[in-house]
Parts: sequence; structure tokens; C-alpha cells
Amino acid sequence: MKIDDRIREMHGELTEWRRDLHAHPELGFEEHRTSDFVARKLEEFGLEVHRGIAKTGVVGVLRAGRGGNQAIGLRADMDALPINEANDLPYKSTAPGKMHACGHDGHTTMLLGAARYLAETKRFDGTAYFIFQPAEETAGGGRVMVEEGLMDRFPMAAVYGMHNWPGLPVGSVGAVVGPVMASMDTFEITVTGLGTHAAMPHLGRDPIVAGANLVSTLQTIASRTIAPTDAVVVSVTQFHAGDAFNVIPETVNIRGTVRTLDRDVQAGMEPALRRICEGVAHAHGITMELRYTYGYPVTVNTAAETEFARIVAAQVVGSDQVRTDLAPSMGAEDFAFMLEHRPGCYVWVGNGPTDGNRLLHNPRYDFNDDILPIGVSYWGELVERALPARG
Repeated sequence: MKIDDRIREMHGELTEWRRDLHAHPELGFEEHRTSDFVARKLEEFGLEVHRGIAKTGVVGVLRAGRGGNQAIGLRADMDALPINEANDLPYKSTAPGKMHACGHDGHTTMLLGAARYLAETKRFDGTAYFIFQPAEETAGGGRVMVEEGLMDRFPMAAVYGMHNWPGLPVGSVGAVVGPVMASMDTFEITVTGLGTHAAMPHLGRDPIVAGANLVSTLQTIASRTIAPTDAVVVSVTQFHAGDAFNVIPETVNIRGTVRTLDRDVQAGMEPALRRICEGVAHAHGITMELRYTYGYPVTVNTAAETEFARIVAAQVVGSDQVRTDLAPSMGAEDFAFMLEHRPGCYVWVGNGPTDGNRLLHNPRYDFNDDILPIGVSYWGELVERALPARG
């Protein structure tokens, strides 16, 4: 494994930064302390710092060499999740109901480490943009940054992202061409019938029976209306109805999420849900109101940039540790919004075993500090190879 001596020297300090961020998690668009921490470090390293993009977002600008026009963007997410941490760690979350259960504390730290390393060495010619994005978890901070002119204000030719990946061995990197993370939409369905006494169901129109039928029928979208080769997940995650044992309620509220790996398939999901809602409603003599919200698009890695990312990763971890055969994840990632506007690649960096339920979004998850130098090295190598210094 190729880790620069300077990055090895930084490992202890990087760990301190990561654990400080872990102890002070903040939710999407509320990353005020985190944003201050990031901006302060970037200023210490000598970068030009821009704040207030998507409320709490930060972009650091580093120029080196002869002032070439080439530029690339590197992105890390900063927000935490609304989870109570179950770990007993010296640096466990100090904020009840908030936790870095997805490793964004580690992502932020690795990008800060890369900014420091590249500011010290400056072995490249051009401009590197260090993008610290808020609100990746469902709130769509990536979309907001793009809408607020990220790509115009910081004219990068390509943009790169990374995420730690539990279950992938430490020292390995996954880089897949094409869809790598799914789209993510949400739906809410209000089922309205006629409430009545539970002992006299014939006098009403039961929205619970209709709602239960709807939950089952929604699964035919994946099993009968979408080609078997097209991945799609329709998951009902909430079913709210009634308050008493002896009352058939007037309404039922059903919520869930839709995931796909194809933009055309994603576009067909809302019409499919509407058709099923109308059919089930008609069959039961009730009404259904569907509210469908488009969330994140599919995260699609472009071919040339993914091949470049593989070459870079091979320089750090060795070619035998670069995984090109990993299946896409049905999880979603709002880095997709940036990839809709620029070519780029989103890689997975092995976080090690998942022992003790140390999975993403789990209250016992903890980022593996051993991989901090790997992430910093990958970012540094990527900038130096994308923007090679001229003699």
C-alpha cells in the first residue's frame, strides 16, 4: 500500500479530528459547528474559503503550479443521522438523538487531510475544489449546492466522491462503471373510507382492508410490470390507522419509498403507483390520494472517470485490491445531482468487517480510523494525476 510519509505522520491528528466531529454530530442544514470546524482548518492550510452555499456548505479552493485552467472537484458529506448512539466510546455522540452513523465524520476528515497534504506539497498544476456538502441524508444538500451555482462558481471539469463501505475489506476500493447507487423517491397515500362500528363493518367502507390490499398489490410493480433485469424496490415503511379496538377508522395513511437503478424506470414509477391506487380504490369503493415526491436520481459513474479512479486507487492500494465487480447498492446518494452536471466517479472505500451490527445507519456503527490515510492518499493521488505538475 502506497501511503506518503507525511500522510502517515498526520494519522494521529486525523483521528482526533474525526472523533471530535463524531462527538458533535449535526443534522442536515444544521452543520454550523462542523462548517466552522471545516472552514477554520481550510484557512489554516492556506486555502481560499467560500461559505454559505446550501446554508452550511463550504468550498475550499487550492491553486498550484503555473495557474493552469484545469480544475476538478472533490466532495465529502458532513451531516449526521437522527439516531441515538448505542456505542460506549470515549468520543460517543454528545447530542441526544443525533449520531454519525454513516461515516460522514470520516469523509469530512479525509477530505480535510487531503486539503492539508496538497496545500503543503502542491505537486499539481491547476485548481482543486474541496466541496464539503451539507444534508446528504434525505434533505438533498447536493441538489441545493448545484441549484445555488456550485458548478458555475467553481468550474470543475469532473467531480469525485467516496463513501466508506462496511463489509468491504480495509485496503480495498470499489469503482463501478454506470449505476452505483439507486434513485430514491417517496410516496404517501391517504386511504379514505367510511368509518363505522367494528361489529358492523357492512355499514361502512373499511380503509384498513383496502390499505392492506394496496400494500400487497404494490409489490406487483416489481414482480409483474417491470422487466426482471431492471432493479426496482417498492417498500411500504409506514401504515397508520385507527385509535380504538372497536372502531373501523375513516382513514389510513401509508408511506414508503421507491428505488431504481435506471432513470427511465424511475420515471415510470409514479404512473404505476397511481394506476394501482385507482384500481384498488375502485374495487373497495373508497378513495385514495397519492402524493409522490421525486428525491434523488440514480448515481451514475461515467466510464472514463471511473477508469481513472481505478488507476488512482491501484496506486494507493494495489491493483489486486481495486474491485470492479461489485453490484450496485439500492441505497441512494445525492452526489447523483453533481454527477448529472459533471462527469465523475463515486467510489467505495473498505471500512472492514460488520461485526457487532456495525452497518451503515446502525446505532452501533463506527467509522474505522485505520482507513483515514487511505482516503487522504486516494484524494491526493487523484489530484496529482488529474492535474499533473509541469516541469
